[in-house]
Amino acid sequence: MVEVKSKGNESFEKLIRRFTKKIIQSGKLLQARKIRFRNKGKNYYKKKGAALYKMKAQDKRDYLRKIGKLDDEFKGRR
Repeated sequence: MVEVKSKGNESFEKLIRRFTKKIIQSGKLLQARKIRFRNKGKNYYKKKGAALYKMKAQDKRDYLRKIGKLDDEFKGRR
């Protein structure tokens, strides 16, 4: 925890400037930004569900290609 006390006749702006400088030097600001903008990955069940969905979609496309209802040139929704 960073602590700054006022020195006698010191103005509020100067006190804030010293506080900001101490925060930056301590590395707490950088650490807080890393935590704030951290990108959490998908959990196990979401990864598994997405993989199963892709596999089912691929199987369906393969089946439709096999019976002739889907052109070979079709590559998706793009």
